[in-house]
Amino acid sequence: MTTGEMLLKAKQASYSAPLLSTEDKIRAIGLMCRELEAAEDAILAANAEDVKAARGRLSDQMIDRLRLDHKRIMSMIDGMRQVAALPDPTGVTLEETTRPNGLKIRKVTVPLGVVAVIYESRPNVTSDAAVLSFMASDVCVLRCGADSYKTSSEIVAALRRGLAAAGVCEDMINLVPDASRQSANELMTANGLVDVLIPRGGKGLIAACVKNATVPCIETGTGICHVYVEKTADQDMALDIVHNAKTSRPSVCNAAEVCLVDRAIAGEFLPKLRERLSGVELRLDPEAAAIIPGTPAGELDFDTEFLDLIMAVGVVGGVDEAIEHIAKHSTHHSEAIVTTDGEAGRKFTQRVDSAAVYVNASTRFTDGGEFGLGCEMGISTQKLHARGPMGLRELVSYKYIAEGNGQIR
Repeated sequence: MTTGEMLLKAKQASYSAPLLSTEDKIRAIGLMCRELEAAEDAILAANAEDVKAARGRLSDQMIDRLRLDHKRIMSMIDGMRQVAALPDPTGVTLEETTRPNGLKIRKVTVPLGVVAVIYESRPNVTSDAAVLSFMASDVCVLRCGADSYKTSSEIVAALRRGLAAAGVCEDMINLVPDASRQSANELMTANGLVDVLIPRGGKGLIAACVKNATVPCIETGTGICHVYVEKTADQDMALDIVHNAKTSRPSVCNAAEVCLVDRAIAGEFLPKLRERLSGVELRLDPEAAAIIPGTPAGELDFDTEFLDLIMAVGVVGGVDEAIEHIAKHSTHHSEAIVTTDGEAGRKFTQRVDSAAVYVNASTRFTDGGEFGLGCEMGISTQKLHARGPMGLRELVSYKYIAEGNGQIR
């Protein structure tokens, strides 16, 4: 089947998708989970092939994103069950009014339609995107990267078996039959067949989709995330937060890439940071380099999503200068301040223009599961329609339903 043929079938499926009841969807998700669990051996075997083929081409951090094991598959299934337990986002009356002429107008949530997702080497995105789309009564068309194609194929096959067992059209969940650049371009320009495109991956992928898509596109997150250690910070807390934000999983978009330290405490704090981040390469601005050893920061180091055990470190002269630095270098994903000064925290949260802003917490919480959304479609860094972790409520639109008894204008 070609990508064009798949899109036609997906569009056809989208016409009947709104007829699925909440009970239909919950039952189908349960059966998809059952089939996914039953297919664990096949999924892990396919994943082992993908990982083997990626060695020598991808970094260790990127291979970690690609690799699945029993625990990660169970986590995928748990995320699906969490989504099934959330309120159905479709058919909800958001507003209701009766006009002076007697016309009754309701604003009601409806599915987006056909949602195309282009992503790279994280096979868990396959089940996340599929279950979120399905629970929102959307039809998903998934285009994974070549590095995870065998794994994603097994996952989608299991999910489609679950749909079939539930008596639901299998074309609600689709995987593009190849991972070529041509197939990505077809999705970007499938006007009339794709209702919204969501790219989820690195800077290059997102930039290509934003630049070339002729269908509506939601820009998701390249994550140049900052942690600013303000002069009144509890320094032990700050070390814990920076360490977690950088090292707990450095290959994901909510990992911190930049640490800014207030000049008033830099001489005391930076040596502690150097010791705590002993396994991390620090790229230092001139002020930081005068205090601790490390690699001098290059011109682009404060504008780079490293996705690795590398961190840019700079010294700033207070909260206003930190905010200005973030405004210049941030990708508007997630930023954090560590402080005991309530006014500094208030100023930071009001003036930093990012999808998630933290006071005394790690940026690693910017995640659908951590925000109580079950799982996520991606982290939107734009402002229209959706921002931050995209869960069920971000995968519906709305329409107005007007009921009258013969009114004319």
